[in-house]
Amino acid sequence: MSSFVSWGRRSVLLGAVAFGLVFGLAVSGPAHAAGELHIYAWSGELPQEIVDDFEKETGITVTFDTFDSNETMMAKLEAGATGYDIVNPSQYAVQILAKKGLIEELEHGKIANIGNISEEFRNVSYDSGNKYQIPYLSGSTGLAYNTDCVKEEVTSWKSLWDEKYKGRIYMLDNMLAAYIAGLQVNGFRASSTNEAEIAKATESLIAQKPLLAGYNSTNFADLVSSGEACLVEAWSGTVIQVMAENPKVRYVLPQEGGTMWVDGFSVAKGAANRDNAYIFIDYLLKPEVAAKVTKLSKIATCVGKSRELLPPEIANNPAIFLPKEQVAKADFILDAGDAMKFYQDGWTKVKTAQ
Repeated sequence: MSSFVSWGRRSVLLGAVAFGLVFGLAVSGPAHAAGELHIYAWSGELPQEIVDDFEKETGITVTFDTFDSNETMMAKLEAGATGYDIVNPSQYAVQILAKKGLIEELEHGKIANIGNISEEFRNVSYDSGNKYQIPYLSGSTGLAYNTDCVKEEVTSWKSLWDEKYKGRIYMLDNMLAAYIAGLQVNGFRASSTNEAEIAKATESLIAQKPLLAGYNSTNFADLVSSGEACLVEAWSGTVIQVMAENPKVRYVLPQEGGTMWVDGFSVAKGAANRDNAYIFIDYLLKPEVAAKVTKLSKIATCVGKSRELLPPEIANNPAIFLPKEQVAKADFILDAGDAMKFYQDGWTKVKTAQ
């Protein structure tokens, strides 16, 4: 989850659709290319209604699996999983997948709507020139809480270390997401590659563990909405979906910054249905489609022209489209390179601590 441009998820994409022979179809309307398309996407980010609409318009049959962390997705691809045409990595995962040759360099000539991507996502630091990923959705990693049990205003990661909420706190079950809080609560950047800083964050996460009800990356939003959890580390898009139904749930970026993330779509190496992959990506870049994705998912689109098509309660919602000053303050998680070992070793200590 970033953030958007240089420093800034996640667990956090995205879309471009191209088509070789069917270039005109992106402009003229429904096209029936037929065939299949296999997608591996973030849970909660690709609404079924969007997939259904795409199938009706193109005649392409879509099947898709979902994941709840970049690490799960990357491990599956590294283990040799084949059959996927499109994958949905966050920014740092794009760097890793490209480095390992698991995603292909994009053919921009097959993406007729690529110009619809918002300016701030066209030359992102992690993927200059959108070489491997077409940005799809963006959001943040912060805090969510339920005002039934949290009476004071929450402004800091420190709330996740508050003993009065012992047994009713959840952290995201995601290594880099957990370290966002662990690092920033100590005054460090969430993107740190410093061994000593990561070690200090590890100590903080171990000290926090007795206060936790657990680690959860799947239904943390439901837990805070029901009141089972008072406070949770959260990805914005998932929480905003429950906020629409429960006004007692609040979401904030902590004063330490939080992080921004960008999730996008990339073409998997050796994709069997490459042409259909580009058709789908290009389809997602249509303003009316991008607007519908945001309306259904409550996650900010990376297609600038679509915002004017959204209802005011979404287009002007600061939890969805963050104010520029918050974006400027947030960190942006990038590939940690060799320092990833410090995170992995530390995370093992955290998860095995009693």
